[in-house]
Amino acid sequence: MAENTRIMEILGEAKKLAQEYYALTGKPLGITGEVAEYEAARILAVELTSARNEGYDAIEHSDKSVRHLQIKGRCLLPNCKPGQRLGAIDVTKHWDAVLLVLLDENFDATAIHEAERAAVLAALSAPGSKARNKRGQLGVNKFKAIGKLRWRRA
Repeated sequence: MAENTRIMEILGEAKKLAQEYYALTGKPLGITGEVAEYEAARILAVELTSARNEGYDAIEHSDKSVRHLQIKGRCLLPNCKPGQRLGAIDVTKHWDAVLLVLLDENFDATAIHEAERAAVLAALSAPGSKARNKRGQLGVNKFKAIGKLRWRRA
């Protein structure tokens, strides 16, 4: 528990530094993925895997099953352009579903969406988009459309 408390303290400091860095440079610091993983763990009580685990970032235990989850994060700033995309989803690796953690300008979670593997694979293989088909990237709105809302900030 003390380790988790310290990790959350460090992430709090990193969030502040990322905000300041963005204000000074107009560029992101690149902590969105790490923050998204810890927000998913904190909010949904999923178990994060060790670093550099191939295919999935977390495990979710229920009474009947164990699910392997990829976690993607996206920081949506006020007045951001439509068409924001998730990072690449590696379809060759083992995972059962993808969580999308949406963050605000303070890197605080605003919503978590989930899409099952079959829906993600179908969306990525649909004809028409080079980003989808070649790079394995889905737009945030497309991900929301194929998934379900798991959590929303009150």
